[in-house]
Amino acid sequence: MVQVEVYTVKNKKLGDISITRSTKVNEIKEEIAKISKLSVDRQSVRSDIKGKDIKNEDSIPDIETTRKIFVKDLGPQIGWNTVFLLEYAGPLVLYAVVACRPWILYGELAYNPTFTTTAKIALACWSIHYLKRVLETLFVHRFSHGTMPIRNLFKNCGYYWGFCIYVAYHVNHPLFTPPPIILQAIGLGLFALCEGGNLATHVLLRNLRPAGSTVRKIPKPDSCPLNLLFNYVSCPNYTYEVGSWIGFTILTSCLPAAIFTFAGFYQMAVWALGKHRNYKKEFSDYPKQRKAIIPFIL
Repeated sequence: MVQVEVYTVKNKKLGDISITRSTKVNEIKEEIAKISKLSVDRQSVRSDIKGKDIKNEDSIPDIETTRKIFVKDLGPQIGWNTVFLLEYAGPLVLYAVVACRPWILYGELAYNPTFTTTAKIALACWSIHYLKRVLETLFVHRFSHGTMPIRNLFKNCGYYWGFCIYVAYHVNHPLFTPPPIILQAIGLGLFALCEGGNLATHVLLRNLRPAGSTVRKIPKPDSCPLNLLFNYVSCPNYTYEVGSWIGFTILTSCLPAAIFTFAGFYQMAVWALGKHRNYKKEFSDYPKQRKAIIPFIL
């Protein structure tokens, strides 16, 4: 056993714990919780005061010589499931409220509203997308981390709920003019295809990680044709997600929908590039032909 000093990242000593060279970080966090007020979920452990966080399944290098570890307080935490459910349930409900109770936003303009077929289709698409997300959160997704900082809840909900009202206001407006039928058909077809691809990707990723584990494997196409996109990109779930919103934008020909799509693409491209780098760093045999989110390009 090794007696190790535990410090905060502000160099304040919390106490001492006894561990072995092979003790994993998740076990170390449990020991730190015993000598401090920090729950396991609030801890980020590192071997240097300005170093990188060490994964739960790893041990701390050179612990027998340094005999020091540092812990950062991540702040109050909230479960990923709770965050996702709030993020997605909000747009599901708010969009329907705007569409079905138009006088709330439009006042006198909504006394004799013309709820176009396009607006009805858009409502169905929007509802299907976010209902799918809620159901995936409950029955499909497996999270490698159980919690996230609670402050992110307000940021994430602000993004999704705010864009929901922005898009819904314009698509359901009494003066909304539908695009040509051909554009609606193209948009709806693309939306449906990409929603199916997104679901297929999430199911494949779920099957890669056994329940209760943090196992990571190289994702590869399975028997579903929609998962062939794994041959070209590391994160086809993001590719399909962007494709769905491009389809929704074509369907409605609405500028706010296009802005929402672009904002989503930018964020997902950042996430995809990060995951792509991690895959290449973690797996020496990772397929070289893959890009992050756009086949052959990005």
